[in-house]
Amino acid sequence: MTVDQRICQLVNYGVEKKLIREEDKVYTTNRILEVMELDDYDPEPVILSPLEDILNDLVDDAVRRGVVKDDSIVGRDLFDTKLMGCLVPRPSQVIDVFWKKYRQDPQEATDFYYRFSQDTDYIRTYRVKKDLKWVTKTQYGDLDVTINLSKPEKDPKAIAAALKAKASSYPKCLLCRENEGYAGRLNHPARQNHRVIPLKMNGQPWYLQYSPYVYYNEHCIVFNGAHVPMKIDRSTFIKLFDFIKMFPHYFIGSNADLPIVGGSILTHDHFQGGHYEFAMAKAPVETKVVFKGFEDVDTGIVKWPMSVIRISGTDSSRLIELADKILKCWRGYTDESAMILSETDGEMHNTITPIARMRDGRFELDLVLRNNITTPEYPDGLYHPHQEYHHIKKENIGLIEVMGLAVLPARLKEEMAVLKDCLLNGKDVRQNDMVAKHGDWADMIKEKYADINEENADRILQDEIGYVYAGILEQCGVFKRDEAGRQAFSRFIEAVSRQ
Repeated sequence: MTVDQRICQLVNYGVEKKLIREEDKVYTTNRILEVMELDDYDPEPVILSPLEDILNDLVDDAVRRGVVKDDSIVGRDLFDTKLMGCLVPRPSQVIDVFWKKYRQDPQEATDFYYRFSQDTDYIRTYRVKKDLKWVTKTQYGDLDVTINLSKPEKDPKAIAAALKAKASSYPKCLLCRENEGYAGRLNHPARQNHRVIPLKMNGQPWYLQYSPYVYYNEHCIVFNGAHVPMKIDRSTFIKLFDFIKMFPHYFIGSNADLPIVGGSILTHDHFQGGHYEFAMAKAPVETKVVFKGFEDVDTGIVKWPMSVIRISGTDSSRLIELADKILKCWRGYTDESAMILSETDGEMHNTITPIARMRDGRFELDLVLRNNITTPEYPDGLYHPHQEYHHIKKENIGLIEVMGLAVLPARLKEEMAVLKDCLLNGKDVRQNDMVAKHGDWADMIKEKYADINEENADRILQDEIGYVYAGILEQCGVFKRDEAGRQAFSRFIEAVSRQ
């Protein structure tokens, strides 16, 4: 396939996906030729190829001719995003289409926008498909597990180049409004193919976009128009319900606003949502409770490894008032017998991970109680994955994982393949540097399963990873699921009512 043919295919792809119109083909071709630094063009008609193949061949040609001087994943991504930017309509055009469809049906609008984000290669579907995904059945329901392979790891050359790159404060972070159309650099992804949708939440400008590394269906990000830090307060609940009223087919939630129990970006206020039902949303209320003065609000403790209060009703303002009351009480709550300390040495420890949704015409809000205290025994966090599970995961447990989807590091794919070989062939796990850290876990698996064979080994390893994840969630629960924990949870409920 010649370069001219690939350019022709890319333009035809834009027409087929309705990114451009037939009348735009010559103009778009010339823009692509400019990016490719080509003067001549004489294609022959060809059948459309997969987008990944088209872009790979065009980048390969640009590398051979020196147009692209960095042949790393980062360098190639910067260039192929620039190519895709030639096909993408202006922001105002995308916004107009979105709201026109919204007036017909909110779901029709998000369907359009999600498909658009895939067609523009902002969501690289061919990479997302590489993620490993499975479900593990547990006492808490079916937990989702994914090993993330779609987010490319920077190679050593790219890391070294990024260190030498000129520092920039524009855009301030990956979530800022200014990313739309940004050319990118070695330490910041290109976003010429990125478009965002403006919203109003609590009377302030917010924006809707999708995550380029979709962990679940229509994984969206809703971010503040201003670069301000994460903060959970009464206004958070107002904004969550404002969003649900606009998009009742979506859920939306917020990471906690403290380190250890928060998400990976605490410097820019944002939420995550989507069109997906997590295990936590399916989990039932196992203990009904009543808060004094809020007898009209249905309230209960959810059957979940973490400590979750679920409130629901038809009046969102009542839920906001109760949520604010619970949050304020929790911020200053201490129960030393349950190892709940609201602050030490002036550092605050208590916060909440909130998740909102519509269910059967009623507003529903889950409040997950979080605490980020560290101790000499657990320096990474008492309510954080403990050391015995770090061989599987040691990163923060944020919003997505709180709800029942484990996002695990890419290293596990190769490690599980090596571990499988050790289990099937009687090899000593501890003699292999790659998987030695799994030694105790592997011993447990061998003792637990009398027959590990080629047919069941993968399923066993997947299930055992899922059980580790369930165990991690239990460790992150501030009130443990035993009698002492239930009594401690009840004391907090009573404390809220006394306020």
